[in-house]
Amino acid sequence: MGLLETGASDQAVKQTTDIFQRVSHNYFSGRSFVVLVVSLVVAAILGRIAATILRRVVWAIGRRADKSEDLRTVNRLRRYETYLVLSIALLRTLFFLFAIYFWWVFIHPTGQPTAIIGASALAAILIGGVLGPILRDLASGSFMMAEQWYGVGDYIQVVPFSEIEGVVERVSLRSTRIRALNGELIWINNQNIQGVKLTPRGTRTLALEIFVDDEEAGKKLIERANKRLPLGPLLVVTPLTVVSSELVGEKLWHITAVGETAPGREWLLERSAVDLIKGLDDGNKQQVIAHGPLFRYADRDAEQSFNRTIKNARKRAKPKRQRTKKKS
Repeated sequence: MGLLETGASDQAVKQTTDIFQRVSHNYFSGRSFVVLVVSLVVAAILGRIAATILRRVVWAIGRRADKSEDLRTVNRLRRYETYLVLSIALLRTLFFLFAIYFWWVFIHPTGQPTAIIGASALAAILIGGVLGPILRDLASGSFMMAEQWYGVGDYIQVVPFSEIEGVVERVSLRSTRIRALNGELIWINNQNIQGVKLTPRGTRTLALEIFVDDEEAGKKLIERANKRLPLGPLLVVTPLTVVSSELVGEKLWHITAVGETAPGREWLLERSAVDLIKGLDDGNKQQVIAHGPLFRYADRDAEQSFNRTIKNARKRAKPKRQRTKKKS
């Protein structure tokens, strides 16, 4: 029995050695290595050329979106921009796969399809540990892009990393590049993105509520405050604009003004504008502010959603009608 076991063990070792020798001769020979390197270099060059052309198209679409005043047109062009940026990564991947296929066919012109499957399985086993994280990134990126979580030009905050927020500049199936308000570039692997907080229009809309004794004097306070607020795409994007003014009591006016700031700059209206308006009113001979100013978020879509939710929640179920039994 011992001799039989020893012979079987030696035969298994010999078969394993023969397999590795054949693999080494077929896949890792000098000619095969040169063809593989040349194929990958050509694929990289073609991928770079295609990426350069597509980036110019992306730049042109971005310029057109910036010049358009129609929100629907802007959103449509930004989707095109996102798809083109994604196609850059896809084209490079396709060139890489074609290079591998060309290398295989060139080295093994009479190879069977089953051999290709076997080689692919062997490669997956040998380098699975290296490609595992990349494949997870690709899977996460594919799902996010299919569900349109965000696109190029959107302002997002990454969950669970609350400190990572900014404008999306580049998207691929593997990673996302974000530019923060301070100019920093942030790269994050897609598999690490558990969720995103998206600012639909790229700005924060806030409403100022103020109660005054004199309507015209209250509006002038807001106009004077606007002249002292810093305006710009990274500061106060849209100055305070009076949207409503109504008499709510005896000589008491309720004025509502709406303004927009860049994300993260809400304090310019929440604190600075409030202090500025109070200071201007204190400098008047006759103060007009009775209460306020108070600030709140004023997103139109959010207000509609919450109004619908509250309205439906306050509904009451109607009592069921009792069926009357017919007398026999």
